[in-house]
Amino acid sequence: MDAKERFIELYNQYIHREGADKLLEYLCSKSSDFFTAPASTRFHGSYEGGLVEHSLNVFDCLWHYLDRPRMKETYGLDYSEESIAIVSLLHDVCKINCYKPGTRNVKDENGKWQTVPTYEFEDKLPYGHGEKSVYILSGYMRLTREEAFAIRYHMGFAGTEDSRNVGNAFEMFPLSFALSVADMEATYYLEAKE
Repeated sequence: MDAKERFIELYNQYIHREGADKLLEYLCSKSSDFFTAPASTRFHGSYEGGLVEHSLNVFDCLWHYLDRPRMKETYGLDYSEESIAIVSLLHDVCKINCYKPGTRNVKDENGKWQTVPTYEFEDKLPYGHGEKSVYILSGYMRLTREEAFAIRYHMGFAGTEDSRNVGNAFEMFPLSFALSVADMEATYYLEAKE
């Protein structure tokens, strides 16, 4: 099963909210490059299909993180399978249609300049990162407050947000912290370049 097939299978298994069918229809349409887009220009998932692979990695990381007995028994973090799937699989929909093929020059091992393929970021809806994902998703389905804050602050302290807001969001909406941990685990451990 490839990444697109697994994404659709998980989506259909766990996400049943009103409007979810229309969102999936959009993700699979020619108007969206969700399944072929990279996850970044030069870093994690900077290749065709990197965005869907990153989304699946975040799903796996969040699922396992929240499945730990300590999360439920000690911290009381108990979220529905649907909420876990929504925030992890869809946290980066803000990246749809933002990456365009390009080139850049780099030196090879002999010090000679070579032109290599890369991606360039071109956002036609510059609404931020997490907040843009919340905006897009809210056009299709209603998010809970916890889900919206989790997606909004999934970059954690690595983003450009005021650190007080990030800390407050983590305290008030623990799913925000959990999603941020899962996103960082996927980015820096599963997808890190050597």
